[in-house]
Order: sequence, then structure tokens, then C-alpha cells
Amino acid sequence: MQIDLVALIVDEYDPAIAFFTGVLGFDLVEDSPSLTNDGRPKRWVVVRPPGAQTGLLLARADGERQSAAVGEQAAGRVGFFLRADDFDATYRRMVDAGVTFVREPRTEPYGKVAVFLDIAGNRWDLLSGPPQ
Repeated sequence: MQIDLVALIVDEYDPAIAFFTGVLGFDLVEDSPSLTNDGRPKRWVVVRPPGAQTGLLLARADGERQSAAVGEQAAGRVGFFLRADDFDATYRRMVDAGVTFVREPRTEPYGKVAVFLDIAGNRWDLLSGPPQ
């Protein structure tokens, strides 16, 4: 078994696609029209880091409850983890692209780590090296 997708609630599709593909370098795997359960239009948007098996389903917020969850999917904790083969180059590229880092790089027993915010305000760890 494996986890295929994790839903990430965003305000709008296109700015989220631009962030994940243009800034983070993810691949746009799918962007297809779809419908909500009650027949309203939506999109099925999947982004995935190059070579990764697990991707993100970018889900546009629908209603007050989902809108309130944008940027708060992990209630202020780091909820997402992005591992980079070349931490320093990835970190510099992200800084140059305007990504907000809320914790500067530090070295831990498991490698280098820095905390950044995605387009919605969710906290992510940028991690170095191979998975533990």
C-alpha cells in the first residue's frame, strides 16, 4: 500500500498551481474539470514533486468551513514535509523566489531543516538528505 494523494485546501486553483509548480518545482500531474456532489463545477488538480509517488490534490475551498481551514490544515503545526536532495540549493532557490521561511535552517540529528509557508500559509519542513 501507499498514500497516493493528500488534499490541500487552497483559496484558488491557479495561484496554488503557480506556487507549487513555479516556486517549488512540482509537476502538474492533472488539471481536469470535475463536479461537486451537487453538480457545481470544480477541478481535479494534482501536483507532485518530480519522482515522488505521493502528490497533493489542490482542493479549492467550498464554503465557510473549508475557507476557514485554508492555511490552517495542521492547526499551526508543521503538517507537510518536503525532502530535498540538495538542501542548500533548494533553500536558496526558494528564498530567491520569495518563499516565506519562519524558521531559518538548522542542523538536527536527522539533517538540515527549515520551516516555510506555502501559498495558503500552511507550515512545511524543508528537509535535507534521504528519508529516514
